Amino acid sequence: MVRIVTVVGARPQFIKCAAVSAALGRVAEEKIVHTGQHYDHNMSAAFFAELGIPAPAEHLGVGSAPHGRQTAEILLRLEPLLEREKPDALLVYGDTNSTLAGALAAAKLHIPVVHVEAGLRSFNRKMPEEVNRVLTDHVSSVLLCPTETAVANLQREGISKGVFLVGDVMYDSVMEHAERARQDSPILKHLGVAPQGYALATVHRAENTDDTSNFLQIVRALERIAKELPVILPLHPRTKSLASRLGVTFDRVRVVEPVGYLDMLALLADARLVLTDSGGVQKEAHWLGARCVTLREQTEWVETLEGGWNVLTGANEEAIVHAALKLEPNRPRHASNFERGAATQATVRHLLAAGELA
Repeated sequence: MVRIVTVVGARPQFIKCAAVSAALGRVAEEKIVHTGQHYDHNMSAAFFAELGIPAPAEHLGVGSAPHGRQTAEILLRLEPLLEREKPDALLVYGDTNSTLAGALAAAKLHIPVVHVEAGLRSFNRKMPEEVNRVLTDHVSSVLLCPTETAVANLQREGISKGVFLVGDVMYDSVMEHAERARQDSPILKHLGVAPQGYALATVHRAENTDDTSNFLQIVRALERIAKELPVILPLHPRTKSLASRLGVTFDRVRVVEPVGYLDMLALLADARLVLTDSGGVQKEAHWLGARCVTLREQTEWVETLEGGWNVLTGANEEAIVHAALKLEPNRPRHASNFERGAATQATVRHLLAAGELA
């Protein structure tokens, strides 16, 4: 039986892992390694419980640290584990420090790397995630792309071998759990908001939390929007720490602790508006039919921009407020080319093939 080590460490990876691991466990031996990059209960353990993900076989416990140190710590702790386990392939998702460290550790040990969400590009090398994506793609043996745009990006970089268009495994998870979230989650009642009666915001990217001016402009924009429409802000631990250091208070914005996956899906499904700097939340909003304002200058998910359903504003206060309160989509939302379904099964097929060839 093919033996796979899967490296995860952050919320979006847990969501993708839920879909793939459920299918993979029936045909292969998988060992999940949690790096500990996200360690807050609501952003980690709660996801494993809600989504039925097998408990990690190993937890590296790296915690929070600057990018270089965190990546190095994962490498240090993962390498001996891989030498001991000798898997047929290593699976990584997305663009986090856990992704890059896992890919580097495996590549140096000549273990085939399978990268889910390969080929995404924002073309902004100041984003740590962009560096992680590019480097991971260039050491991967199998590159599983969610969109045709991602395939084209890899071709421009001279990567064509081992590239497959499979769709987005996160879409499979969202479609599987969205109705359950609507029916079972008490979050709207708990917060005292009605469907289509609020905006949902998330802020955590380094470009906004490492830049005080950007962060303060976003805070001011959210406060202004909250005059017209209630704004709910599940506060990422990094963002909470920054707000505390800066003495930022939220007067109108409703700040809550990070929420679990089903609660987040319920909030996204019934929001009138989503404001975010997260790649995953952009997609989830798009698939669930919510209008989105992205608090970045670029997005790797260019398909979400079609029809004005997602608008890029950067961290500009006036642009954010204008997009949130004045702009509307210019045509009905149609299924985009990465809403293809069956990505999970395609991913498992390519994983097995990579493991059998190792």
